[in-house]
Order: sequence, then C-alpha cells, then structure tokens
Amino acid sequence: MANSWRRERWDSLRLLTPNWLSRLPGLRYEGPDADGYMTVEEVTEFIVRFAAASRAPVRTGTNVTSVRRTDDGYQLATTRGEIRCRAVVIASGACNKPSVPSVSAGVPASVEQLTPFDYRHPAKLPDGGVLVVGASATGVQLAAELQRSGRPVTLSVGEHVRLPRKYRGRDVLWWMNASGVWDQRYDEVEDLTRARRLPSPQLVGTPERTTLDLNALAAIGVELVGRWAAVRDGHALFSGGLRNVFSLADLKLQRLLDTFDEWAKTSGDDAEVDPPERSAPTRVPESTRLQLDLRSGEIRSIVWATGFRPDYGWLDVPVVDAKGQLRHEGGVVDSPGLYALGLPVLRRRKSTFICGIEDDAREVIDRLARDLTVRR
Repeated sequence: MANSWRRERWDSLRLLTPNWLSRLPGLRYEGPDADGYMTVEEVTEFIVRFAAASRAPVRTGTNVTSVRRTDDGYQLATTRGEIRCRAVVIASGACNKPSVPSVSAGVPASVEQLTPFDYRHPAKLPDGGVLVVGASATGVQLAAELQRSGRPVTLSVGEHVRLPRKYRGRDVLWWMNASGVWDQRYDEVEDLTRARRLPSPQLVGTPERTTLDLNALAAIGVELVGRWAAVRDGHALFSGGLRNVFSLADLKLQRLLDTFDEWAKTSGDDAEVDPPERSAPTRVPESTRLQLDLRSGEIRSIVWATGFRPDYGWLDVPVVDAKGQLRHEGGVVDSPGLYALGLPVLRRRKSTFICGIEDDAREVIDRLARDLTVRR
C-alpha cells in the first residue's frame, strides 16, 4: 500500500493540505495537530489504516502489465495471472513519471541531472550550485531546502500559481474548501483543458505555516531566472519577460482573493475571519541572467521540477491522446466499461486531493453501475 509515498518522495516532504482536510470514506485525521501537515511516513500510515478499515479485497504485490478490450469487457494481464471483467476503473494517477523537457539532452555530462523521484535530501547532491527548473510546489520547496543547506540555488521560473499559506487568519485551503471554489464541477469550468494542466500552487506544509512564494525565495538568496528555453554550446538560455510572468500570477492571485472576500460577505462569515489583506507584488530582480555556462562548474546539478505525467504504457485500448492524456468525460473514458479516478479536475477542482476523491468516486461508480445494468 501507498507505494509511491514509500518510494518516490523526498525525505522532508509534507502534504500541502492541512490534517483536518485529510479524510477518506470512514476515516479521517484524529491526531493532536489538526492544523499541521502530514509527513511522508504519516501519509503512508494513513493510507495503510484506510486499507485495513475498508477491508477492500485488494491484491497487493500485483502489477498490471496490460489491459485489452474483449467482446464482453476487458482482459487484464498481471504478474499473478489473468483477470477478465466487464468494467475497469483506472486509478493509477497522473504523476507516474517525471516530465523532463528535451533540452536536458544538451546538458554537459559533468552536470548531474535528477528529478524529484530521484531526490531525497541535499546531502545526496554534489557540492556546489544547483539549478532547479520549475517553480510550482515541488520546485519552490526543493529550491528553499537546497538554499538553506548552503548550496547556491538558481530557480528557473515559468508559469506558476501563487498562493499564500494563510489568508485572513485561515489556511488558504480552508478558503478553497469553504467558499466552494474546490467544488466547481468540470462542466462548469470555462477552459477545462487548461484547468487540467495548471501547475500545482506554490505551497509548502510546515509547522510554522509559512508562505513560500518567489519573494520568500529571493529573500533567502535564491536567484530567479526565466523559463529555460534552450541549450547552446553548453549554455542554458533563459527567456526574458519575468515581469510579465510575475504580473500574471499576481493578477490571478488577487482575483482569487477577491472571490474569497465576496464569499465571506455573502455567507455571513466576514466577521468570523481577519480583515481582508493583499500580498505584496512579486518583486522583479534588478537584473536577470539570460544564460548560464553549464561547463564553468558554477552549476554542479540540475533538478527537473517540471511536472509529471501519467503512464499508460500498459493500456492497450485506444483512449490516450497525442499528449499522453486519457480521453474521458468526467471520469467516463472513451471506451464502454472503462472509467477513471484521481485525475486533475476529473469531476471537481479538488479531484486530485485526498479529501476530494470520495465525491468523485461515488459519482463515477454510480455511473458504472448504471452502465452495467443497461448492458446486461
């Protein structure tokens, strides 16, 4: 159980959601720190407890190697024999493989390259400077940890989602939950394709409940550069326009905070929280490097925090698009009897969070049951 949390997470990682939001059917956090954030070990233990409490007939230690369509359903090949069934629910997640851009091929061999799946803690990296590529949740967390370890860190920044850890005295995810933003359905989202591809917000779960945005990183000495555009003659080339990237993220943040404020007024909760507040704009560096000589020894390692992608190499059914994404409508896949759970904005904005899976699962399984009844 919880294999990815056991084997594919760095040592200091904590959930981004506060403990009081950690809930599954019949199980919720009952520890002493409801406003804290679970560690890797605690998340693993939580999932193991759910497996025991649910008593689901799960076959552990069994890998599915292929899923094929048959006349009356599907045939699964596994490492412990074959399974025939009328329906399949794909719940393998959206983050099975790190997504590393093709420019990585031009990095000199003297620079060590790794992904968040490889990273465990700073001591595992060579001495010297680190270039972290990507400024979403993973990138900002690793940049902060590496900088505090004494290594000079450069962070390559592209599109990102900025969020404060707390707003008006409450965790920002309390606002997402209470205001209904997280409950927005997939068929209500204006640009669903874009919503499903948005980077994870710049958040970190720490006992101090601190905000970890680009201003905080710059304050501890992290150097900010633009999006990595190319490698030429051993030089990493970065795009300009950080000001525009920062302004867009700041604008989206202000719109979201306005949504929270309006909800607080209309719901009658305005007096129950602190007064409205606004974050300072993201500070643009006075000067920004547009290239780094990767052969100079200044950068000894690169961490590719450039996102993740699903792995459907075992799925022998033509339901994956040219970008490797599953074709589905709210979890109903484009093949009779095939369904999905746990993908971004599957049925709601909260679909990929532990607290969001139950509502999606109930609706998808209800649809599955109706479909099976019709097909009898």
